[in-house]
Amino acid sequence: MKPTFLAIIPARGGSKGVPRKNIRKIAGKPLIAWTIEEAKKSQYITRLILSSEDDEIIKVAKRYGCEVPFVRPKEIAQDDTPGIDPVLHAIQQCPGYDYVVLLQPTSPLRTVEDIDGCIEYMLKKNAEFCVSVTAPDKSPYWMYIQDDVGKIKPIINQTNIPTRRQDLPKTIAINGAVYVAKTDKIIEERTFLTPNTFAYEMERGQSLDIDTEWDFKVCEFFLNQRIQCDKKE
Repeated sequence: MKPTFLAIIPARGGSKGVPRKNIRKIAGKPLIAWTIEEAKKSQYITRLILSSEDDEIIKVAKRYGCEVPFVRPKEIAQDDTPGIDPVLHAIQQCPGYDYVVLLQPTSPLRTVEDIDGCIEYMLKKNAEFCVSVTAPDKSPYWMYIQDDVGKIKPIINQTNIPTRRQDLPKTIAINGAVYVAKTDKIIEERTFLTPNTFAYEMERGQSLDIDTEWDFKVCEFFLNQRIQCDKKE
């Protein structure tokens, strides 16, 4: 039997870095619309829902065809709310699915090919968890921390660190675009990041997560470029 997938878009009203970013217009439509539209194209997602406590976000999501089966309790929509809590709450409200897919609206460059690619990779590996990653623009082998007096210390203490980028060990960074898990396992582990988590690598150009105004502007530039390319086709 074909497995079922519950996709959750978490979008609370509070946002410090970019106020009201989830419904702020970017390249002609609300930020959250980019995720909704790509998720609706998926050949795997059985049901797509929004988890939000915010009336305005709920209205926008519904306008773009996303189901809103419940209003998220305000106590799990706070600045310090662990990210897994809204996921577990949504699973409780909408039980009966084999897998859960988390799609954060702050990754508007993510495409349906990325979503389905991550799911396909997980199914191929028969994995319990899979998250999207990308190659970081700066290697952690060349990163430092600064102590109280201003001196720098390497994050990774290693002798003979290569001086050429090509010779550095390959590293990956979680990009926040796609998280997939077996529903029973995410309930058990309460995290997507476990020793059994597989990594699905995405292109860096589709991996930007909006956390600042600069991120917002960069994403808008690339979305506008994509729109222009689509018009030419």
